[in-house]
Amino acid sequence: MNGADRVTGRLTYRDVGATRHGPLPAGYNHLHHTTRIGRGRAVFEAAGTAVTTWRMHRGSGAGLRASAGRAEPGVRVEVSVGVGPLRISAPCEVIWTVHEKDRTGFAYGTLAGHPETGEESFVVELHDDGSVWFTVTAFSRPAAWYSRLGGPVVPVLQHWYARRLGQTLRRIAAA
Repeated sequence: MNGADRVTGRLTYRDVGATRHGPLPAGYNHLHHTTRIGRGRAVFEAAGTAVTTWRMHRGSGAGLRASAGRAEPGVRVEVSVGVGPLRISAPCEVIWTVHEKDRTGFAYGTLAGHPETGEESFVVELHDDGSVWFTVTAFSRPAAWYSRLGGPVVPVLQHWYARRLGQTLRRIAAA
């Protein structure tokens, strides 16, 4: 790990950092989804800020509690979906961040109590042609009885959520 990597919690998987350095580990479902967000430095900056300050997650309709206002290694995050007794919470910890001239984002890994085990990254990039892209990369497998019961539906829902995040980010960056 380097200076932008620091893990303080008890992660539930071994391949910490694989969404950053690859390859994604065997034995997991893999997700790689890319969405074009727009064009130009202003769109890149707005999208990068929305990703790293949780605005994208909150704007997608997910509940989110974080131990800090910005994604930094060691920050605890709990993402939740559903209502009342049907609410599912997913505790995570930010394991790496990137803040470069043309690349911004972070990844979090699963903690005990998460319905899955694995890692997910959210990265915004400004390409040489001025286009701005958002990529979700993840590897996961069921950790709770209800995610195992969901079987092949769970990866479909994860892909749907990645698309929703991309649409949300495009809307935020265009505003």
